Amino acid sequence: MLTLKTKLTLDAKLSKAANLASRFTDEDLVSLGNWVRDGYDRDEQSRSAWARRTQAAMDLALQVVKDKSFPWPNSANVAFPLVTIASLQFHSRAYPALVSGTDVVKCRVVGPDPDGAQQERATRVSCHMSYQVLEEDSCWEEGQDRLLIVLPIIGCAFKKSYYSAGKAHNVSELVFPRDLVMDYYAKSTDTCARKTHVIPLSRNEMHEQMVGGSFVDYTEEPWFQQNAVPLVTDAQAGQDRRTGSTPPESDESTPFTTLEQHCWVDFDQDGYAEPYIITIEADTRKVLRIVARWGKAEDVQRTASGKVLRIRAEEYFTKYGLIPSPDGSIYDTGFGVLLGPLNESVNSLVNQLLDAGTMATTGGGFLGRGAKIRGGSYSFSPLEWKRVDSTGDDLRKNIVPLEVREPSPVLFNLLSLLINYTERISGSTDMMVGENPGQNTPAETSRAMVEQGMKIYTAIFKRVWRSMKEEFKKLYVLNGTYLETNVKYGSGGYEALREDYLQDPNRIVPTADPNVVSENARIQQAVTIKQDAMSTPGYDMDAVTRNLLKAMKVEGIDSLFKGANGQPPAESEKVTIAKLKLQAEQMALQAEMQRFVYELLEQQKLNNAQIVLWEAQAGKALAEADDVGATTQVTALQAMISAAKNQNDALSARADHMLRGLELQLGTKELELKDKEIEITKNEPAKTT
Repeated sequence: MLTLKTKLTLDAKLSKAANLASRFTDEDLVSLGNWVRDGYDRDEQSRSAWARRTQAAMDLALQVVKDKSFPWPNSANVAFPLVTIASLQFHSRAYPALVSGTDVVKCRVVGPDPDGAQQERATRVSCHMSYQVLEEDSCWEEGQDRLLIVLPIIGCAFKKSYYSAGKAHNVSELVFPRDLVMDYYAKSTDTCARKTHVIPLSRNEMHEQMVGGSFVDYTEEPWFQQNAVPLVTDAQAGQDRRTGSTPPESDESTPFTTLEQHCWVDFDQDGYAEPYIITIEADTRKVLRIVARWGKAEDVQRTASGKVLRIRAEEYFTKYGLIPSPDGSIYDTGFGVLLGPLNESVNSLVNQLLDAGTMATTGGGFLGRGAKIRGGSYSFSPLEWKRVDSTGDDLRKNIVPLEVREPSPVLFNLLSLLINYTERISGSTDMMVGENPGQNTPAETSRAMVEQGMKIYTAIFKRVWRSMKEEFKKLYVLNGTYLETNVKYGSGGYEALREDYLQDPNRIVPTADPNVVSENARIQQAVTIKQDAMSTPGYDMDAVTRNLLKAMKVEGIDSLFKGANGQPPAESEKVTIAKLKLQAEQMALQAEMQRFVYELLEQQKLNNAQIVLWEAQAGKALAEADDVGATTQVTALQAMISAAKNQNDALSARADHMLRGLELQLGTKELELKDKEIEITKNEPAKTT
């Protein structure tokens, strides 16, 4: 049991101190360093068997081959990529489903929201947190991408969420399970009493932390001025033995290994251990930093007499799990462990088939003493003959080929059986990897097969979604603690308020739907909702349309679709009535004008007919013009024709004048309507649809 001479007092200064190591004596720091390292070693030993299984699974995923001498040196040594295929298939489905577009985090509205204030807050939080994880924390998406590759192989991975003072924003970084050491049978990361994060730091990084005051200054110590000694665990040593590799010798570029242990220590000696973070250098066990793992006064609950009742520790780590371990371990099971024995068997079968094929192809046998030929290997080229000293019968009698069987079809069938069962475990069936199931396969049958093949993946996807929710909740709480009162972000001048992060963090969830993991299923769902909205009242059509565009991954939805709010406002009833009156007057004027023009056209038709008659009579009179009377008649007819033509021209001019007058009158009416509409709008706001 740890016994210290130094006694601390729990107060506000202690919880805010950057490093508490200076409050302890040198003897106490030595005891703390040994205590931290011993706890780390015990936890590492408890998970040693898991570490060996995990490393073997990683070797299968990376297709690491081991040296073989059986059945002969340089025999077939193939690593079949079953675990690799399962990992890539899981990643290819999970990554685009969880991180799609610019909306990653969503804040839900729970309960009534009559004035829409909760919805506005939820929109601000959703936009700001999505911006934080995708833009501000530039390593988040890359870490999530890598996590979804490692997760199906090993079975679990961790995200460490904290506020970085150096970067001035929240950070959520990937932590591999080999670097987060816990007791193998711990129940959860939240309740685990001791968690040790193994962090390699370069000499420059250590120097920056020491000179900056975050770490105890050991820059003048001999151990710091010498080359760092790498930390070699039992699992690493076993891996080196399996692969036959030799660890490189340390030099000036070798990083120091620090152990950041999240633990509970009774520094105030009241019988209740408090949560702290103690960081040591692994080889020398020197204490580098001690900080409290709570930041608010309300995190410390006391009794009426002032004794500490409970302390709510700040949790940094979020576990992502694939399949819960059947033995109750905190480290979940991955495809690398589940498929490991089958993958090893498949490797053996493939190599046996290749070796059998090699033997059957190359041949060999026995040479009797009667065969007078030189020893050694003979190679033959096409059309080549070799000379020997033996006769044909002696040569035939003294050369006995070795009987070698062809590759066994039983082994091949067994290989197919094992691969089939590995596909059932990982959900990587032929149709799931995009292969054609065959001709004349009904569409409904194909969909049913794909749906059944997605069952395993859907359950795992929900676990990953749940872990993302826990990670976002931690980031939400960090925003409530460290975010400024009012923050402007993005090129559009968006605003984030600190008060938005002071409510229930359980409303924060990933935008991804845990029940819809296929792009086709997501689009089909959106189309079905759209179709039902066209025939069933009560839907928000703008939301329905945006949902469909989002499911289709259309970029720039806000600029493409404005919605009902982006349309011009509807006109008032008075304006509509005025327009109807104007239309009635316009129709009456047009009808009157049509009647007048029709009468003018009829008059022109009569005049044209009379002109034709008079021209015919004048022509006849000219043909018979043999006296003065006929000439007089022709002259009279020509005068009548000229008068009729003048009358037609006058009628046409009158019609044009009436049409222009009608156009002016209609224009005046429209101007009057516009003036009246402006006046009505000023006195009565327009209604919107």
